[in-house]
This record gives sequence, C-alpha cells and structure tokens, in this order.
Amino acid sequence: MSDNCLFCGIAQGTIPSTKEYEDDVLVVFANIHPVAPVHLLVIPRKHIASVADLSDDDRALVGEMVMRAKEIAVKKGIAKNGYRLVFNVRDHGGQVVDHIHLHIIGGAKLGPMALAFGE
Repeated sequence: MSDNCLFCGIAQGTIPSTKEYEDDVLVVFANIHPVAPVHLLVIPRKHIASVADLSDDDRALVGEMVMRAKEIAVKKGIAKNGYRLVFNVRDHGGQVVDHIHLHIIGGAKLGPMALAFGE
C-alpha cells in the first residue's frame, strides 16, 4: 500500500467510498464521476501504479479482477444486455489515479468507443 494513494486509502478504509464488494485481494466501489448508471471500479489492495507496471507475478491478480467484474455485472443486472470493461493506462491513456483499476460501465446502451484522435 502506498501512503499517499487515493485508492490505497479506499482499500484500507481510511477514505470513504460506496463499496460493492471487498475481500483480502480486491475492492469494488462506485466511481464518484459515473459515466453510466452503473460505473464501478475494481482495484487490488496491492498497490500497482498501472497495467504498464504489472509483473509476471500479477497475472492471476488481473484474471481475478476481470472475473470479479463479470460477477459484479451479473449481480448489478447489467450482464444480459452488456457492459464495458476498461483499463486506462498512464496519462495518455486517460488514467487519473496511479493505482491500477478496472472500470465496469453499464446499465445503458453505450456507444462505440471513440478514439481520442477523432475516429
């Protein structure tokens, strides 16, 4: 855990959040700036800055994040119609908090992902 990381604080419980799920490895909580009716973040308790900073030892962790997102989508009732999973990586990828996190976005029909350079 990093002492000055927002998401580490949420994982530790020192920063309030609306948690949907937590265990010894992961925490799932509501995004404070949702872009859809369901917008949750899946984070590991272990501090990893971004996908670019993953090591080979983190393979199972990323798999756990994706599988937990799938289970949460079912629980939230968005699995049948579909949802989006997104990892933003570093500044140019749109990552705002330097702690790896997986967005679960759904609950409404989402348009195609537009690329930042106008496509």
